[in-house]
Amino acid sequence: MSPIKTAADFSLPGVDGKTWSLPSGKPFAVVFSCNHCPYVQKAEARLIELQTRFGCLYAINSNDDEGYPEDSFENMVKRAQEKGFNFPYLRDASQQVARAYGATHTPQLFVFDADRRLAYTGSVDGAFDALEDLQAGRPVRVPQTHAIGCTIKWK
Repeated sequence: MSPIKTAADFSLPGVDGKTWSLPSGKPFAVVFSCNHCPYVQKAEARLIELQTRFGCLYAINSNDDEGYPEDSFENMVKRAQEKGFNFPYLRDASQQVARAYGATHTPQLFVFDADRRLAYTGSVDGAFDALEDLQAGRPVRVPQTHAIGCTIKWK
């Protein structure tokens, strides 16, 4: 799958009981995430930091929860509470959003500019520089890095 060029909107349920869609007119980041992947678990503190610093992160769990029950919505709610997630943690049960974005791994970040154009894709750490560049009105210095993590678990 190749990464998306322009952000595809979505309407997904969050662990907070709200339904979430993308913002307009400002840069934002989407991370494909889950509960069970050790790479995601290691990155959770950085994701919380990213949200604290930039306030524009949306985490989406698209994994098949039949094969990976630890990624069920119920367990997402528990994980978000236990870890103190300060960002929307959303469930993509149909996996349509992951497919639309061309996501392949967890964690995999996609950063978009204010016009919803893809500005960066790759690892969590690279997203910090990309968002800093966008918020400063600069071109993103490194538009792509390699996302290391678990593969998305497809149905």
